[in-house]
This record gives sequence, C-alpha cells and structure tokens, in this order.
Amino acid sequence: MKIRNLLAAVSVATLLLGSAAHAQTVGPSGESATPSSSVTVAVDKVEVLKAGGYKAAFVWHDQSEFVNAVTAGATAEFQRLGIEVVAITSAGFDAAKQRSDIETALVKKPDIILSLPLDAVASAVAFKEAKDDGVKLVFLSNLPKGYKHPADYAAIVTDDLFQMGKQAADALADAMGGKGTVGWVFHDASYYVTNQRDNAFKTTIEKDYPNIKIVAEQGISDPARAEEIANAMLLKNPDLGGIYVTWAGPAEGVLAALRANGNKTTKIVTLDLSEPIALDMVKGGNVAAIVADEAFELGRAMAAAGARALIGEETPPFVVAPAVTVKASNVEEGWQLSLRKDAPDSVQAAK
Repeated sequence: MKIRNLLAAVSVATLLLGSAAHAQTVGPSGESATPSSSVTVAVDKVEVLKAGGYKAAFVWHDQSEFVNAVTAGATAEFQRLGIEVVAITSAGFDAAKQRSDIETALVKKPDIILSLPLDAVASAVAFKEAKDDGVKLVFLSNLPKGYKHPADYAAIVTDDLFQMGKQAADALADAMGGKGTVGWVFHDASYYVTNQRDNAFKTTIEKDYPNIKIVAEQGISDPARAEEIANAMLLKNPDLGGIYVTWAGPAEGVLAALRANGNKTTKIVTLDLSEPIALDMVKGGNVAAIVADEAFELGRAMAAAGARALIGEETPPFVVAPAVTVKASNVEEGWQLSLRKDAPDSVQAAK
C-alpha cells in the first residue's frame, strides 16, 4: 500500500451502503466526501497570498513514491501561490519522531503544516502547539483524536476509498468473465482507509456480481505473511478464479505463492502502484489490474485547503481525490495520472 498501514487504530467509519452503485466514501467521523477538484484557490486570491510571505512545512509519516508524489503536488500548488516550503520531514512510521519533527518544523515558523498523523491520540498532543500558534493544519487520511473542523484543522484529504474498492471488484470480475470464486485478503486492523477500500470490494462483488462468490476470507496485518496466507487459501480452494489483496505489498507475496504453485490462472487485483506487480501485469501474468489514487492531486488539494484557510475561506472537512484503474493497456498513462512520473523502465520495456 505505500503504506499508510498506521501504527495506531482509529475509529472505523461506516460505509453508506444501499446498493454498491449508491455507496460512497465517508470520513473518519462519518463526514460526507467533497471532490478534490472543487478545492481550489481563486485567481483573484493568488496575489493576496503571494503578498503574504507565507511558509509551509510537510511533516510526513514516511518516504515512498506515494509521499513523493503528494509532496510534488503540494509543492507545485504552493509555488503557484507564492508560499515557500521551509521544511520536509519523514518520521519512518515512528509517532515519537513525528512529534519531534513537528517541533523542528515549528522553528521555521510555518503558516501551514501538511501531515499524515501517525497516532490518533499521540498526534492530538503533538500538533497542539502548532494549532495553538495558529498554524493551519491539513491532514492526509487520518485525524488526531478530538480535533474539530474548522477550528482545529482545515481539511482531511484522502483517496475516494469506496471507488478504489469498487473499481478493484469491477476489474477482477471483468478478468474472470463475471463468474467464479474469489479469495478476499483484507487489512486486519481498525483503520478507516483500508477498511473502507476492502469492504467496498466485498460489497460490490456481493451486490453487483451474483455469479461470483467469495469463498475464502483472510485478514492480514503483517505483509510478510502474505505468501503463507495465500498458500493456505489455495490449498483449501485450488480453483480460485481471483484474489483481492488489500494493497500491493502483500500482493507481491500472493503473487509469489501463485508462481510457486505453478498457478497461471488465478487473477489478482490490488491497490496502489508497485513495480513488481505492474511488471507481472504487463507480461500477461496473474495480475489483472491495480487501482491507484491520484497522489499528486491529493497534494495539490492539501496545499489549496491550507492556502484557503490562510485567507479565511473554509474547505469542507473531508476531501477525496479520484481513483484510477491501471491495466496493462494503460499502465503508462495510469502512472502519470497517479504519480505524475513515468512508469518504471522495466514496466515500459516489458510492454
């Protein structure tokens, strides 16, 4: 997943399910989703922001291609608005280090901080000084406990979680010809991002594809166990038509299990871009599709929400960026749309 597999649990938001077609992504406290495309800074406000001499800091949870793309999107928007980026930190999924990173960033006196809070409880304390100093906080995919909008933060920005799961289900069903049996490998933790994505896949299969049956379900918290889990699943269900895997890291383990078993027919769908997974896909292997978020757009929207807060314009509390289904036929375009960079050389050469 890149990974956003956080160390702390947050409350699981409820999916709004009537039928799969009418379900939608909701925020950690049940907030309705606002499309990221609507979060913009008007042209007539750009000069106001440029004249303000404002500064921003990125206090990230980790380093990855995903984070790099979010950073690039936010940086491009801040440059357009004349806002200087004065600090970029990475906590390596260590909540204590993130708290130290916040203190380090505050020395640079930023007016905006963009961050993915690593621990709902610890982050509430960690960001308090910034909040009390009037820094505009924009969060990626997570929310410190007890924080209220708009007093404590400008917005949460994340993936269109339901659409990611739904598109994965649609892609797997397409690859299976609309019939057969499926294994469901979900994230075994209370984290609303992965929970919504995983449950959206399951709901879509159950409601929209009556000739496909989920016959095996297994939670995973440690990606290193993916191959073991897949082997056990295949032992009990050797004729599985497809397997959904919660994100690309464990999907690599599932792919290894299929290869070790000489299985060339069971299809895989997963979420978030990965070079090994994409390489198998373009070579016509087990991987049918990857569903990704538009990470660059996530960063742009975060920066815009922070800038809007500086000029007194409120952004809705929960903002989502679109999902994109990446297949062998559009892998280069999908990489650009998600990360705004070329697909890996190995993937391009294998096409």
